[in-house]
Amino acid sequence: MGVIFSASGDQMSFDRSRHIIGSFLCWLVPQLSPEAIHAVVVVLRKCAHVAEYAVLAWLIWWALDQFSVSRAPDWPWPKAGLVLTLVTLYAISDELHQTFIPSRGGCVQDVLLDTLGGALGLLVLWAACRLKKRE
Repeated sequence: MGVIFSASGDQMSFDRSRHIIGSFLCWLVPQLSPEAIHAVVVVLRKCAHVAEYAVLAWLIWWALDQFSVSRAPDWPWPKAGLVLTLVTLYAISDELHQTFIPSRGGCVQDVLLDTLGGALGLLVLWAACRLKKRE
């Protein structure tokens, strides 16, 4: 959560990441148009949202496991719901935080994307549990 919070600050704003990623893309593929570079930067930033919140879901899941008295043999749906709720609440708080950063802004779409990332993280955990159960 601390990494996400720090990434929400001005240092990780779109202009800064566009400059870093854009410079790399211009070096890698010099003929890319500014519009194409912009599109790639947007896609990479949105993928980062999904990835960081998938990892957050895994970490919350692991943290909750540390306090679990018993291990449920089947997929614990209430626990998954709690993890997704916590991920969503943190996504909301992160977007609220960004409204106080002059170069940033809060975005409902990013909350939805972050929640999707948490759900995909849980889906990976669910699939891993299913595979482990079959062994």
